[in-house]
Amino acid sequence: MSTELELASWRRAVGELYAAVRAEDDPQRGHALWRHGRDELFRSHPQSPLPPGDPLRMTGLPYWPYDPHLRFDVSLLQADEDVSLSLPTSEGTIPMTRLGRVHLPVPVDAVIDVWWLRQYAGGLFVPLRDGTAGESSYGGGRYALDTAKGADLGGRAGRLTIDLNFLYHPSCRYNDAWMCPLAPPGNSISIQVSAGERLP
Repeated sequence: MSTELELASWRRAVGELYAAVRAEDDPQRGHALWRHGRDELFRSHPQSPLPPGDPLRMTGLPYWPYDPHLRFDVSLLQADEDVSLSLPTSEGTIPMTRLGRVHLPVPVDAVIDVWWLRQYAGGLFVPLRDGTAGESSYGGGRYALDTAKGADLGGRAGRLTIDLNFLYHPSCRYNDAWMCPLAPPGNSISIQVSAGERLP
């Protein structure tokens, strides 16, 4: 199979996994389903960012325990000004436009930016660099949503579901061959979010 078809297969599998998570009534069971699905993709898919022989292929990716207090149904707030930027990545830049902002309630109590990726088909993008970055999570931040690649927890009209238990490391954390946008200042917070994927 060509690399392009392998990548299409990876994205299809990710989209199907998130569709199954959205269909699950219990968020904690949905999270367990997501973890199992990601572990299987990272273990056996030819587009896995894990190098051959990486121990994480056998053990699975490490996560903090699920915390129901870190799941939010939030409205998209209008940004006070239009902002476009070319976000630094591991290999260059990706253009994007700020779509708005969301307020994540207590225990996080932070406002973070929501972006629209201006590449290929576009998509919502919500990275987050929190107080764990560089210590117990990847220094460049983690992703909450990346709908261009199927990572989408859904939401009602005008609202988004952001569950920080689903924060995951970008593929470049595992393999330099992958290009990953890093969290800009409006997506950086000081509070430690001990949820989602973590470093071993």
